[in-house]
Amino acid sequence: MSTTTTTEAAPKSLFGCVRMGYLLAESNRLDEWATFAAQGLGLHVDVPRRDVVACRIDAHQRRLIVREGPAEDVIAIGWQLSDAAALQLAIARLSARGIRVQEGNTAEAALRGVDRFWFFAGPKKLRTEIFTAPVISNLPLEMKASGFVTDAAGMGHVAVTTRHPEAMQAFWKEIFDARLSDEIEDKIDGLDLDFAFLRFNERHHSFATASTRGIRLNPLRTQIHHMNLQCASLDDLTQAYLRCRVLGYPIANAIGQHPNDRELSFYVQTPSGFEIELGWNPLVVDEQTWCPTTYRGISLWGHRPENLSLRVRLGRFRRCLISLMQPEFTIRGDQS
Repeated sequence: MSTTTTTEAAPKSLFGCVRMGYLLAESNRLDEWATFAAQGLGLHVDVPRRDVVACRIDAHQRRLIVREGPAEDVIAIGWQLSDAAALQLAIARLSARGIRVQEGNTAEAALRGVDRFWFFAGPKKLRTEIFTAPVISNLPLEMKASGFVTDAAGMGHVAVTTRHPEAMQAFWKEIFDARLSDEIEDKIDGLDLDFAFLRFNERHHSFATASTRGIRLNPLRTQIHHMNLQCASLDDLTQAYLRCRVLGYPIANAIGQHPNDRELSFYVQTPSGFEIELGWNPLVVDEQTWCPTTYRGISLWGHRPENLSLRVRLGRFRRCLISLMQPEFTIRGDQS
């Protein structure tokens, strides 16, 4: 395995050098995805070939990609590193822990809209990918939204359920020098839950974990609970909310505000089952003054759940029981 040769000095820390770059999902509902992304969320949608739906929200050629396949789930998350030196440090840290890192091929890179990328099996065996150079598009964006906030903070964030939150958080702290922003305790759908929010840069969090207290269960079929995109304006948020309602997309949580990052947001279910959170105006962390806090309650107000039917509750209960019999892949120290 080789990376681009660089004369740049290796950073001592990767904090501030990492941001979410893209998310790759797999689905057999590509027509539904194209309509959902364009008409519901308001993203720019391209269909470069019949088996791919590719979405843009800024100058990056690809941000959300859905390829044809049976998973109905997220199959990879790409993290952009600031330069070759940061990339080499990340790969060195992974290799030192016995984690096999491989380079993706040219066709895979083209699908993701990057020059080159490397991948490995991350926690929960979710394929984790790292890269430095996205393909930039000069074509105008054709979106219902006026824009999305990306830049140094990246594309947004992801939240995952896990039965081993300590190991998962330790992994991101050791590899990307993630910092704990805060924690939340709440009771949702009869389960006592603990949430932890990790930041990789100035964004309040790029990665969040949710876990049950006591007996560790996983009520979700999908690898992630949700992906977040940050709208450029309040009007973008409210108009997307109204469009999703009119079009009949399942609203998982109505508009509300979180107590920790103060983001105003709503959650909508994708055609593949995981959720997308559209948000607006979260606070930006000041590293000089920030102090982690534990909050009671996932929302200050709103975020009323709208999809907790008896069928959904029974499905989650069944998956909780199944999760007890299926070990969750963790990365603890040397994996060789």
